[in-house]
Amino acid sequence: MSLDPEIVAQVIDFALGEDVGGGDVTSAAVIPKGARFAGTMTARHDMVIAGLGVAKAVVHRLSPDAHFETEVQDGDRVAAGQVLARMAGPAHQLLAAERSALNLLQFMSGIATQTRSYVDRIEGTGATLLDTRKTVPGLRDLSKYATRMGGAQNHRMRLDDGILIKDNHIAVAGGVTECVRRAKAADSGLTIEVECDTLDQVREAVEAGAHMLLLDNMPPEVLRQALQIVDGRAKTEASGGVTLDSIRAIAETGVDYISVGRITQSAPAVDIGLDWSAA
Repeated sequence: MSLDPEIVAQVIDFALGEDVGGGDVTSAAVIPKGARFAGTMTARHDMVIAGLGVAKAVVHRLSPDAHFETEVQDGDRVAAGQVLARMAGPAHQLLAAERSALNLLQFMSGIATQTRSYVDRIEGTGATLLDTRKTVPGLRDLSKYATRMGGAQNHRMRLDDGILIKDNHIAVAGGVTECVRRAKAADSGLTIEVECDTLDQVREAVEAGAHMLLLDNMPPEVLRQALQIVDGRAKTEASGGVTLDSIRAIAETGVDYISVGRITQSAPAVDIGLDWSAA
């Protein structure tokens, strides 16, 4: 469930580099040297939290000895007004870290919050929510960590995580059966999944021995027909245009998984305040 510290460090390097530049000229001009501030991070509406450890790492990058104490944990659902963390330390460093720490925390918590809303909609159906590779470049690991905090499972992290035969692969290689044959011959030990746009492709992929089928943009009535063809011989994933309004009906067809790009591609950032007071 944890994040790779090296990846977090790379993201923080970039975030602080683009935000701080040559230094916080405003704090340098108006805040006395040696001044100390204390502050609280507070949720301004209901949300699911992800990224507190990342925010802490931002603060400690600029002020290693600053105090940073969390009041909740990643994955917690919190109400408006909930204090998330308390911090205290040198004012210059904390003010310089403020925007980057909040940006990353709000971004990740936004993904976790939207993910949880989808997970809640399919509760009790037996379907599992999956994320996708539709992520902001450079922020994939943070985004997929946030979906886990919201209750989803990660699909492929990268192209080397699994074999997913899509329409362009099928077109270039000469058909579903040939793609699956070649994938099996590669003997990678990875799951072989085939994207199916039609029921004929579903039948062909199952008979070729695919382990999992991605049922693309199929309405619930067609998904049910696809599941009858599959008859338990492969895992099934519904994908394509899934919304909060449609996901329950999709889950109730009996598919094993539902993948949703929206949870990482277009989740709005949440509103978290950082309110300062004299230490």
